Order: sequence, then C-alpha cells, then structure tokens
Amino acid sequence: MAKITAAEVNKLRKTTGAGMMDCKNALVEAEGDFEKAIEILRKKGQKVAAKRADRESSEGAAIAKVNSENTEGVIISLNCETDFVAKNDSFVTLANELADLALGYDSTENFLSADFKGMTVQEKLTEQTGVIGEKIEIGGFEKLSAPFVGSYIHAGNKIATLVGLSAAVDSADVVAKDIAMQAAAMNPVALNEEGVDQSVIDKEIEIAKDQLRQEGKPEAMLDNIAKGKLKRFFKDNTLVNQDFIKNNKQSVAQYVKSVNADLEVTGFRRVALG
Repeated sequence: MAKITAAEVNKLRKTTGAGMMDCKNALVEAEGDFEKAIEILRKKGQKVAAKRADRESSEGAAIAKVNSENTEGVIISLNCETDFVAKNDSFVTLANELADLALGYDSTENFLSADFKGMTVQEKLTEQTGVIGEKIEIGGFEKLSAPFVGSYIHAGNKIATLVGLSAAVDSADVVAKDIAMQAAAMNPVALNEEGVDQSVIDKEIEIAKDQLRQEGKPEAMLDNIAKGKLKRFFKDNTLVNQDFIKNNKQSVAQYVKSVNADLEVTGFRRVALG
C-alpha cells in the first residue's frame, strides 16, 4: 500500500474542496495517484473544483504582449521560487523585456537561444539564478495569431491571457479584453465543443454514468442523461459557451455577436502561476 502523507491529503483537499477523510480515502484507493484520486472524488459526488483550480506551479510573473498591429501575441511566464522575488520590480522588468523579445519567436527552444543584450536568453536566466539565488526559468510560452489579438494580465502577474478575434472591427480592443478577462477568470478547457479532447469527453461521460448509477438510475437511461450532463459540461467549460461574466444573461458568443454580427472568437491562450 502506498504511504499517504498529510501534505498529499492537504494538497488534494485544497484542489478539490472535499473533506480531509474523503481525500485521504481517495488517495488510499488510488494508491497515491493524485489525478486518479481527483477522479475518484468526482465519481463519488464530492465537491470538486479541479477544473477551475490553477495547477500547482512555481512563483513568478506571467506576461502577455501583443505586436503593434494587434495580429500576434505571446505569453511567457518567468518562474522563480518565492513570491518575494516574483514581486521585485527588477524581476518584473526582466519578465516584460523577455516577453517583448519572445514576440519574434515561435517556440520556447528558439526563444531560449535568442540574443538578449549580448547573451542568450538561457544564459541570462542562468546569470539571474546566480545573482538572485533562486532557480529562474521560463515556464509557460504560448503564441496566438489572428486578425485581431488582445491581451489581459491579472493583478499580480499571476494569470495572463490572449484572445483572437476574426476581424479588427470597431471596439475590437474592448471585446478582446473582455473575453481575455473571461478566460483568465473562468479557465475554460477549450474554445468550443470541437476543441475538447475526446479523452476528456469520455471521462466526463464515465463520471456522469457512475454518479447516476449511485443515484439508482436505470441502466437504460444512463446514456441519454449522461449526454445531457455533457452538454452542461460544454456550457460551463468552453469559452464561447460560458455565461459572459459581465452579463450572465448571455453567453460569450452572444456578447461578441451583439457587438458585430459577423465577429467570432477564433482562439485563446492562458498561462497561470501559483
């Protein structure tokens, strides 16, 4: 039997919102597998907020930048070990300078090899590790291109998002920022139903069926009820189908159409810390 530590139980409790004993029992049943324990709790109908919880990660600064034409954006996270360093002005300045540079590169590998004031980005990170005394590295690296790209950085540089729109219409900057704030706050798993991995869909159907069986629903009814629950999952977890946070009487897609009937959200990127 896998040895379950108090720290592991506490981590699962913070991630899911379930009780301590429920978390411990789930970890025991999962033989210490954290992701499997989350799934076990969900199947048992416990309060689980894993879809909304940002994954445990290093401290640092997540920065989004958009080019002058608003056609391409990038997010990088400059990671460190402590919040004290992450809030330091010189650290945040470095993160912004690196994000500006990152606009011209299409992958983490190419970016790390880029010239930064006479040394490569990787060499700069190594230098700063020595100066600061903490491990400094690039965590997230996300690019997005579209006819119009907008960005949003949440207070404290903990979450950064990019949103692409199908056209640079009037008020595109306002719409893109609104939707980027939505993506930051609501952490969607995909843009729309088509963007959700089949493995995620299969898992949601399995969880729904297990919950229904525990409620005593007849086996013959499970498929249809599970499909209904899947529709709810898509509504809650795909960006364009979510309730718009500034007006929950309309979806994000409806909000966009209210600004311009031909306008669509084409994509988004999100990087979170903490």
